[in-house]
Amino acid sequence: MNRRNFIRNSSITGLSLTAVVAAGCGSRSGSGGPDSGSVAAPVEGPGAAVAGPAEFALNEATIDGLQQKMQQGIYTSRSITEMYLKRIDQIDKAGPGLHAVIEVNPDALAIADLLDKERKAGTVRGPMHGIPVLVKDNIDTGDKMMTTAGSLALVGHRAAQDAFIIAQLRKAGAVLLGKTNLSEWANFRSTRSTSGWSSRGRQTKCPYILDRNPSGSSAGSGSGASANLCTVAIGTETDGSVVSPSSVNGLVGIKPTVGLLSRSGIIPISATQDTAGPMARTVRDAAILLGALTGVDEKDAATKGSAGHVPGDYTKFLDLRGLSGKRIGIEKSYLKGHEGVVALYNAAIATLKGQGATVVEVELMKDINPLGKDEFIVLQYEFKDGLNKYLAAASAAAGGAGGGLPKSLADVIAFNKQHADTAMPYFQQETLESSQAMGGLDSKQYQAALRRSTSSRGYIDRLMKEHQLDAICSPTNGPACCIDLINGDYDTGFSFSSPAAMAGYPHITVPMGVVHGLPVGFSFIAGAYNEPVLLGMAYCYEQATMKRVGPSFVADVLS
Repeated sequence: MNRRNFIRNSSITGLSLTAVVAAGCGSRSGSGGPDSGSVAAPVEGPGAAVAGPAEFALNEATIDGLQQKMQQGIYTSRSITEMYLKRIDQIDKAGPGLHAVIEVNPDALAIADLLDKERKAGTVRGPMHGIPVLVKDNIDTGDKMMTTAGSLALVGHRAAQDAFIIAQLRKAGAVLLGKTNLSEWANFRSTRSTSGWSSRGRQTKCPYILDRNPSGSSAGSGSGASANLCTVAIGTETDGSVVSPSSVNGLVGIKPTVGLLSRSGIIPISATQDTAGPMARTVRDAAILLGALTGVDEKDAATKGSAGHVPGDYTKFLDLRGLSGKRIGIEKSYLKGHEGVVALYNAAIATLKGQGATVVEVELMKDINPLGKDEFIVLQYEFKDGLNKYLAAASAAAGGAGGGLPKSLADVIAFNKQHADTAMPYFQQETLESSQAMGGLDSKQYQAALRRSTSSRGYIDRLMKEHQLDAICSPTNGPACCIDLINGDYDTGFSFSSPAAMAGYPHITVPMGVVHGLPVGFSFIAGAYNEPVLLGMAYCYEQATMKRVGPSFVADVLS
């Protein structure tokens, strides 16, 4: 979740982006603290490079490419899974120490073996058959892996059954490779938290520049997919937590229409805004994974609205002429700002025009930004309600005792206080506590804030209709900030996650280029269930620009 627009309100957000990007993080990395995962490997002096990982056979491997190699007998699902597991050992647990993977699946090789037997017998379930996937650690897997949202309070919690989307993933033939680290409680714990840090998984790093923040809350999925620890990954978003780490880590990220993917079995923040989403290195891979996760779930009423809107195979909408004849609104306020990002934005706009689109300047953020306070009110109410229900159900599934795990938000708060040295060494739990202080969903304050927050739909719809637009585009966000375990995250500008997040509308980000070695994404948003149109445009833009650049694994921006 992206807290910048409605929690942070201090002078730190006014720091010069030029200074932030052009200099190393220095002491801002939190070195010297007990979090061994928070800083880069020791180096000789400021700006020294960390030795990059050896060439990896599966670097930038795609789903189609791996399927072809399995069909030809060059690889098996087992051999691919073994290579990724070795990669995790070499650069996630050792080497650069990305700390993107919080837990590997002890059953991964057994799953791969079964899928290889199916293939040998002539059964291939589809494009995901035998493909290793990393899954964010707030999504239930009914296996030997834990689901903890990165919190020490939930260590030992093993879900009784798969989340709906995980059941869909298994049916599609994917290999669950492991769970990814995240910003604890999906970045809904503190007003000065550091994205990518959790008390269970510690600090995830950006694989491009290791003292930079991989962004939250799907930090591990972003860092892991970018560093080729898996073929594709799954993140979750309330506001920014798929698109922001995708942008920062040079990935394609899809935040679908709320209700396109089920949320049952996912530790919640907001029934209004939550959704899972694919994170991948190409638009095609993201589209394949999206199709595998969809489906109407009787446990999530929001998915009933997706009936008739799920085409199954989203790859049929990938169109090399997907921008031709389209009318695109571009966010005018972001035509000013850091010169590096603005230059990439202008180049992206030129690409839109060059591919046959008509470009119209619009101002959406001026209407959206004032809604941030209402959004935060809504999220606090819904977090308390949703988490209490999730924890109560988990306890009941465990036979009532729950192995001593918390049964409510109040229990989580109490646990953190009792274990403050390990659970809260850098920042506190003000957001958990403010959420606990909220009443029920029948509160007049909640209902009023919900009406104002979801009015974002009207602002988007009005611009789309007034200018006859097919999409609205913008930089997704600024380059990665420094890891700062003392002061927490700070804003590097250009945040565009909130409009689609508050509206529940789809949002796709595609690599736009790099600034001082740090990736920046380009966003496409539109109205509900417009994923097919957005995918066509995003694919056309991607193929025309090919701005995805693999990680460099250097120590700091001066390396």
